[in-house]
Amino acid sequence: MKRTTGTDRSVTSKWRPATQAVRAGTWRSEQGETSEALFLTSGYAYDDAETVAARFAGEQAGMQYSRFKNPTVEMLQERIAAMEGAEACLVQASGMAAMTSSLLCMLSSGDHVVAGRAAFGSCRWILSNVLERFGITHTAIDGTDNAAWEAAIRPNTKAFFFETPANPTMDLVDLEFVCGLARSKGITSIVDNAFATPVLQRPLDFGADVVAYSATKLMDGQGRVMAGAVCGSKEWIEEKLSPFQRNTGPICAPFNAWVIMKGLETLDLRARHQSESALQVARFIEDRGLRVLHPWLPSHPQHNLAHRQMKAAGSVFAFFVPGGREPAMAVCNGCELIDVSNNIGDAKSLICHPATTTHHNMGAEGRTEAGIEDGMLRINIGLEDPLDLIEDLAKALDRAGV
Repeated sequence: MKRTTGTDRSVTSKWRPATQAVRAGTWRSEQGETSEALFLTSGYAYDDAETVAARFAGEQAGMQYSRFKNPTVEMLQERIAAMEGAEACLVQASGMAAMTSSLLCMLSSGDHVVAGRAAFGSCRWILSNVLERFGITHTAIDGTDNAAWEAAIRPNTKAFFFETPANPTMDLVDLEFVCGLARSKGITSIVDNAFATPVLQRPLDFGADVVAYSATKLMDGQGRVMAGAVCGSKEWIEEKLSPFQRNTGPICAPFNAWVIMKGLETLDLRARHQSESALQVARFIEDRGLRVLHPWLPSHPQHNLAHRQMKAAGSVFAFFVPGGREPAMAVCNGCELIDVSNNIGDAKSLICHPATTTHHNMGAEGRTEAGIEDGMLRINIGLEDPLDLIEDLAKALDRAGV
């Protein structure tokens, strides 16, 4: 590959996803390094004052300050945009920075948001606490109900905001219908695609306007760093998100960006393999007589929709332990191989109790509304042999008397 091939969108857009994940966005310095260079610098020096003046005026391309641009961060942004099929991408310090920025950059006092109520706890908190404080209201609906989206629209509705699959209920939103509805009404659709990544689902292909990520999850894939990403049209990124991010500062650190790039190189392999293993483990749990929420199982109420808009269901699913919180926690405690942890997307398998961790801040009423029961467990299937994971879960279920 030539020095600037990876930044030539006319070339990289023709590559297939696995190639984009390894090569897109790569820019090589005069040293000709094969691994992307890590630029650990906060600022930049210039040959003359006129050059820096031209850059700040937007008359000349180049670096100014690492809160605005950084070569390593720029490479990651171009890679994610290529994988997503997006015109542009900006990366942030965390997934929640990405979600918050995607909303705050475009909303004003008096605006209204329609949101899927099955969502990560912190996303619900942003809607109910941060946005409401600034006069931005929202309506939380059952995102699986197409009619509910249209019924919730008000004259001041500016955004649809939802996850698909949702955390941790694995609810799916009909991307083509909901995003098409949003466009027909002049509403911006913002999709949290962290559970799927562009390897398994590309919301822009179904009409979404903006796609947001916690890159901390599958994009990194090894539980190392925090990062987020927002993809969309060049116009939306430049006019809405970029000024907000530049002046409020939720920028991704260069080292974190470099780590995420290394993670993306194996994302295609990991996402597909972990999806296969997760389905195998989910079938085992369902065969034990437990209720399982996994979109690739025929028992999932949106099984057909999952096959229409996803290439695989991902590494995460949920299941229910009869008897509520105490036996569910006993299952967690009985695992010897699988770690008890609230993260997802890791190469290591992880299990957690959402009601007391990821969705604790929603309160009991909010959890009930979102379908999060005390007996629910969420599990992330990693890269271990699935038979070892099944043996570990079998012993944990036996110990818990389930």
